[in-house]
Amino acid sequence: MRPNSWADRLLALLVRFVGLVILLATLAAATASYFYNQAEEADRAERVAAQINMRLRDHVAVLEGVRALYQSDISASGPGIRAYLAALQPQIHAPGMEGVGIAAAMRAGTPAAVEAKLRENYGRDIKVWPATDQPVGFAITLVEPYTPRRDAALGFDMFSEPTRRAAMRRAWQTGQPAASGIVHLAQEKAATAKQPGFLIYLPVYARTANGASPQTIVTGNGVRPVEAFVYAPFRTGDMVRAVLGPQLESIDGLEIYAGQGPSAPLVFRKGEMGWDAQEQVLRVADRQWTMRISSGRILERLGRPLAILIFGIAVALLATQLHRVQRRRIDAAQALAEEKARHAEDRELMIGEMAHRMKNAFARIGALARITLRESATLDEFEAKFDGRMRALSDAKQMLVTGAVDSVELGRIVHRELELAGRSPDQLAAISGPEVRLDDEGAQALSLAIHEFVTNSIKYGALAGQGDLTVGWQREGDDILFSWTESNLAATPQIESESFGTQFIRALIERQLKGSWDRRTADHALAITIRWPDRIAAA
Repeated sequence: MRPNSWADRLLALLVRFVGLVILLATLAAATASYFYNQAEEADRAERVAAQINMRLRDHVAVLEGVRALYQSDISASGPGIRAYLAALQPQIHAPGMEGVGIAAAMRAGTPAAVEAKLRENYGRDIKVWPATDQPVGFAITLVEPYTPRRDAALGFDMFSEPTRRAAMRRAWQTGQPAASGIVHLAQEKAATAKQPGFLIYLPVYARTANGASPQTIVTGNGVRPVEAFVYAPFRTGDMVRAVLGPQLESIDGLEIYAGQGPSAPLVFRKGEMGWDAQEQVLRVADRQWTMRISSGRILERLGRPLAILIFGIAVALLATQLHRVQRRRIDAAQALAEEKARHAEDRELMIGEMAHRMKNAFARIGALARITLRESATLDEFEAKFDGRMRALSDAKQMLVTGAVDSVELGRIVHRELELAGRSPDQLAAISGPEVRLDDEGAQALSLAIHEFVTNSIKYGALAGQGDLTVGWQREGDDILFSWTESNLAATPQIESESFGTQFIRALIERQLKGSWDRRTADHALAITIRWPDRIAAA
């Protein structure tokens, strides 16, 4: 383990921890931004709903004021209500209503009193319509402020229509404002662009217990006698635009349903609804409507949190990447230092080997000279043989060192080394084995190892003239097995300690051949076995 490995691990953990903190902080910030935007949109939707609800309560307050005025002086209902509304100006201060009207009670088949009231209010004959099978009716006798379009509603018996009748009955029973369902307003007959509408009713109960009143009074089972309804008609689209004004343009999508949930009738729509729609409740008198509003702030709702998240992830990745780059630089520097140290070791080894090889070379040359001298009868014969062997040795070393061929055959190396050691052709012919090709590193390793064996044998073993030498090799699976055996020696070799040359051979076999070797001695005998994988055959 490197001395600074713990510091490196601690730094790596610290960088990962900082990256994790940045990532968690980014997630928290993105989530907070998302929910903040969501809460802001929900708050805006609540404000819009409150604005509409408040305006509707203002409208109901106007109706309650008109009812109070009507009950205080029924004989002046027409002029008094006109003066009251002219002073109040609800169409300016609380726009959204189509106006304020009075629907007077009448019994079936007796519209005379109502038609007389219409003549009094508008100075012309106006008939009650339509014909109905209801025992009572409530015909419109007043709609203010007056417009030609609203003139179409005068005389209309509102009790004849089921939707209006249901709301009027609720108001009659409770005494509280009641809103109708969606209807087509009577004044829409003269309108070019028709809109869905609704009405809000307030009952005007009879003012005497015995029923004595200037107006017609109708009664019902279990309810107080009523003589009229004060009401306000609404065109849904006009009401929403009047309430929201320019604010409506900033709303991307708006839907209003006359009931609970989106399954209720849709009465107003503006724009397109997004996935971020907020739902709010509208209180329309005694009814509950549903409003869905979409702000269309997708970039703010998702873009900002997503940008925060991407930025945080980028920062975390950058910190991690910077650490990786720094780690790679440190590793590269350490690898370079290790490589330099290994090269220094190799140089020392090569220097030692050069000295050792020079010593062996001189010893080998001397041995060759002695062998050649024993074989030569004359000086000329000695010169010829010695020069030839030295030239062969030089050629073999040159072939291996320069790498003139892609591979070298093992038998050629063995024969050349033993030939230079003075083995006769008959002795060389007895040495054989399968063809084994060696690459550059393998050829150098085996050549140097065999050279060492030959040198030692020339100095101390069978090649010195005492003993027998047997050399061979064979294949065992994917491995090559090479054997060098010397027997009948003058003395048993001592191998308890390894010389520098022996250490060098072992290093060559293990590093360059990726193999192993085994050296054993017996009585006047030495056996060396080398095993290595056949890399060329495998390739």
